[in-house]
Amino acid sequence: MSSPAEVTGGVKKERLYRVGSLVYGSRALMTVMFWMLLGDLCLQIMEQLPTSLVPLQLRWAQASDTLIGFLSGSLPAVLGILLNPLIGVQSDRHRGKMGRRRPFLFAATPLVVVALVGLGLAKPIATILAGWTGATSVASLQIGWIGGCMVIFIVANTYIMQVYQFLFVDVIPAEVMGKFVGCYRAVGALGAFVFHRFMFGKAETHTEWIYIISALLYAVSFFLLVWKVEEGTYPPPPPKTPFPAMAKAYFTECFSKVFYLKTYSLAFCFWSAIVPLWTFLVFFGTMPGQDLGYAPTLGLSLDAFGKVRGWCSLIQVPVFFLVGPLVDRFHPLRIGMVGMMLSSLTFFANFFLVRDQASFTFWLILNFVAQAVYMGAYLAILPRLLPRTKYGQFFTANQIFGFLGVAVAPVLAGWLLETVKDYRYIYVWCGGCTLVGFVMCLFLYREWLVRGGDQGYRPPGFEEESPTAGGGAAH
Repeated sequence: MSSPAEVTGGVKKERLYRVGSLVYGSRALMTVMFWMLLGDLCLQIMEQLPTSLVPLQLRWAQASDTLIGFLSGSLPAVLGILLNPLIGVQSDRHRGKMGRRRPFLFAATPLVVVALVGLGLAKPIATILAGWTGATSVASLQIGWIGGCMVIFIVANTYIMQVYQFLFVDVIPAEVMGKFVGCYRAVGALGAFVFHRFMFGKAETHTEWIYIISALLYAVSFFLLVWKVEEGTYPPPPPKTPFPAMAKAYFTECFSKVFYLKTYSLAFCFWSAIVPLWTFLVFFGTMPGQDLGYAPTLGLSLDAFGKVRGWCSLIQVPVFFLVGPLVDRFHPLRIGMVGMMLSSLTFFANFFLVRDQASFTFWLILNFVAQAVYMGAYLAILPRLLPRTKYGQFFTANQIFGFLGVAVAPVLAGWLLETVKDYRYIYVWCGGCTLVGFVMCLFLYREWLVRGGDQGYRPPGFEEESPTAGGGAAH
């Protein structure tokens, strides 16, 4: 896709944006960003289902907190750890008429739709299976069905989430990456607002339709993305090597340098906080858990809780738009460090200061603002720090660390909550994880400065790449 500059006497040339073999004019660039962001809007509505509805479905089937944490957080993480290295190398090496990213999006989308419909119909299907098999526990069959659908969903969705983010680097120019990530996060927050404001309150009475509508929106938007967004041409992949040698090269390149381990630790700490928050916050805000001997919760209805979550997501939208230009100006690592610190402080403030719906809403909004500052910078950090020539490979290595956190955090957080019998302690867990993340940000920032900082940084082991310069304050 190209948009040539118009050159006429006395007329200013149109600015061109380049990424790989692609050359965009302003209009072509805006078109690509539109289709990418439309896909993200529907993707984020769909992504709320496994994190917000599945825990409720499991609780309604009398599952324990530990099992809820495993199926909602740890299982996706374990499968992600196994799949991510394969996806990164597989996508980086693929060459075809549709490019190296879009074929995977096209193939995985139908599987996600089937799995989501299966999750939405879990209760009636479990009832039918109980009638066929003579099983006495419909709840156990329902939990088993949800687990099976989650496996299908996780495998297909892991391909989609990874390859979709690889596509950023292939079709979005580096000089506008911060603004795009800001828009991406803002649109994602808008999708979360739509889900929690208009759908979540009806979760108990219209479960099937929420899943079906979300799945169809997602399918249409991603098929349009695959159709409308073109990839450029890529150089031939390096010759294939035997799997043992390829695995050795992967782990040596990705995990032998401390700088990259510090980079990956940010994902580990942040997602160790956020996924348990998404999983268990609903139980602190509503009634579930009180009949199990837990400390009193806020006792909101699902509708009231959904509206609070919706407003929290909506308030993130302007924050993401504001963070985008700041990321391009001051470097995403600096902005991310501020966001991680604010996230930790507001988590602890929630623990000590929330007493009713008003204080819950106020402090949760502040926490979501802090999260938005970090998340608005996070995806722009990786293109600035990781090698571009093997970005998919290093991106999946980073995801492995994130998934390691997600694998252990929900189960450990669930065990903590079952031990203390108080869902308020989810804030202590999240505050501790993000505090460690802030410390790791400081260590990473110091080494980044030593390696050249704003003007001279080159990825360790790939010093032949041109400096990943971007806007930044002088030091």
